[in-house]
Amino acid sequence: MDVFVVEGNATISGSVGIVGAKNSVLPILAASLLTSEPLELENVPALADVATMLGILSELGSDVQRDVAKARLSICSAATIEPTAPWELVRKMRASFEVLGPLLGRTGRARVSFPGGCVFGLRPVDVHLKGLVALGANVRQEGGYVIAEAPRGGLRGAEIFLGTPFGSSVGATRNVMMAAVLAHGRTVLQGAACEPEIVDLTECLVKMGARIEGAGSPTIEIEGAGDRAALGGASHRVIPDRIEAGTFLVAGALLDGRVRVEGCRPGHLASLCDAFSRAGVALERGEDWLEVQPRGGEPLRPTDVTTQPYPGFPTDLQAQWMALMCRAEGVSVVTERIYSDRYMHLAELLRLGARIRREGATAVVEGTPTLSGASVMASDLRASAALVLAALAASGETEIHRVYHIDRGYERIEERFRGLGATIRREQR
Repeated sequence: MDVFVVEGNATISGSVGIVGAKNSVLPILAASLLTSEPLELENVPALADVATMLGILSELGSDVQRDVAKARLSICSAATIEPTAPWELVRKMRASFEVLGPLLGRTGRARVSFPGGCVFGLRPVDVHLKGLVALGANVRQEGGYVIAEAPRGGLRGAEIFLGTPFGSSVGATRNVMMAAVLAHGRTVLQGAACEPEIVDLTECLVKMGARIEGAGSPTIEIEGAGDRAALGGASHRVIPDRIEAGTFLVAGALLDGRVRVEGCRPGHLASLCDAFSRAGVALERGEDWLEVQPRGGEPLRPTDVTTQPYPGFPTDLQAQWMALMCRAEGVSVVTERIYSDRYMHLAELLRLGARIRREGATAVVEGTPTLSGASVMASDLRASAALVLAALAASGETEIHRVYHIDRGYERIEERFRGLGATIRREQR
């Protein structure tokens, strides 16, 4: 099992390029099931989660041609699709459940295992199933699988509310949208997720021939094709990963370095930029780059954040922000409104000397001038990133175990930090 060994008190500076968005490419790959023609993709990141999704699609009968060095791939699903996504593959990540909608829309039947992924609390899929039932599907649960079957005449458009007590559901929006593009008639999704990754998926679907309006707003309207062979092939470039960009920007702020992230979309990071401003971190901005500026000896200001659906502060940057606030002068409050149990990193940050206490969905962070290296355990993808950042700021050496979590969503993160001047190496234990 791989371990990161990180030398602390790091000084970093320079530029780092941002790769394609994990949370965008995975549903786009699932959308390839909606056609038997090739889907050509650019800016495909080399991530473990991408390999998992490609494994699932190959199991379903898709042919994949991939050039990892050029971040390109071509994927073409078979004329006849195997409609079962097995537990052995789906258990590895939650996004794999999003083959359910495309399979149901294209074949009229889908048998998909309940999903796995990061372990930071219960994340039910009931809103996914509610949306498919509203389209006319017969849905049942059997032996750890969801089995969905379209009625004899096919799926029918409907008006569907996808909101939840914690805000809009990104996964349900994508799953239901992909089923609806091949349904009969008009579907209106109310309470839809507004994330940039939803817009990116929509743009790809439109290139494939789907008729969708309103993506990026809470109301999405879909004019279903009513024909399982209606969509065709397309070429699409995946948007840059705003969470990866945010992670490197937080690293620059934490280590007081001049760090530029290139190839990003600054507009996707407005809430993070606002939090930086409140924390006393200056940014320069270009059309496709953001650069953290050194503070010139000024301390980090304690800054409260509350995670919210887009365009609010991203839950996927909550752990990294907490690592930053461990070094602020004063007390910060971090409130998690999306996944209330997403605090697996808290105990590991305490091992590095952080001062944090949890009160329900809130973490109170008391800044400290020093952290110290220790052996820590990565528990999920974004917690792993937070531990890397904290380790770089700590004195001494830190070992981070179970780094396979970070490989799910960050491409060669240790090499890219080394390119900024950090000392971090991967070892097999």
